[in-house]
Amino acid sequence: MAKKVAYLGMLTALAFVFSYIEFLLPLNFGVPGIKPGLANLVVIVALYMLNVRTACALSFVRILLTGLTFGNPASMIYSLAGGMLSLAVMILAKRCNLFSVTGVSVLGGVFHNVGQIVVAILVVETKSLLYYLPVLIISGTVTGALVGILAAILIRHLNKMKELL
Repeated sequence: MAKKVAYLGMLTALAFVFSYIEFLLPLNFGVPGIKPGLANLVVIVALYMLNVRTACALSFVRILLTGLTFGNPASMIYSLAGGMLSLAVMILAKRCNLFSVTGVSVLGGVFHNVGQIVVAILVVETKSLLYYLPVLIISGTVTGALVGILAAILIRHLNKMKELL
């Protein structure tokens, strides 16, 4: 049990570091909210290498820590909405075995943005935010594909290391 807790702590710290790197990167694509989603790399690896419960715990704790450290309550609500919807869709996509790791990641990237837009529409009480959705879908697809490719490579190498041990 202690080994599992230590492993989860290490994965949480890694996801938190990736979130911190994103926070430091001065990326400006002209549309607010576009980020590479590096922390999702750790969540996807956990989803494939460990189990759904661990991936959920990791995602939730990472979003909570990142929100408390770098954000505010409002940003945490958007992140939780996007992150939890993204995770739910990735879990379903993985279970149906129709998508590769990269495909699952792309769906996660897209639905993270969808979750955030839905919450923003409810908070601001205007549907005009839907105009951002096409741009956010494109960015979620691109960043999801890049993160998914990295995750697939990492999972392949971790599985090889597991076989050697």
